[in-house]
Amino acid sequence: MFVHLGKDVVVPRGDIIMILDYRTNIKLQEADGFVHNLAEEGKEKSCVITTKEIFISPISSVTLKKRAESFY
Repeated sequence: MFVHLGKDVVVPRGDIIMILDYRTNIKLQEADGFVHNLAEEGKEKSCVITTKEIFISPISSVTLKKRAESFY
C-alpha cells in the first residue's frame, strides 16, 4: 500500500520510518535532493522520514498517520 503525502507524491507504507509534526522539528536543510518540500512556505505541517528521503508535507501528521494505518 501507498501513502499520499501531498502534491503528486506517494510512498510505500513500508518505507515510512517516522511521521513527525513539523513544529517539533528543527529546520531541515534541503541539500543534495535528500529533503523534498511538498508544502508552500509557511504551510509545512509534517515531516515524513522514509528509508531513502525526507518529505516536508502540507498534510498534518495526524492525517498522514491515519492514512498509513487505514490499510492494516
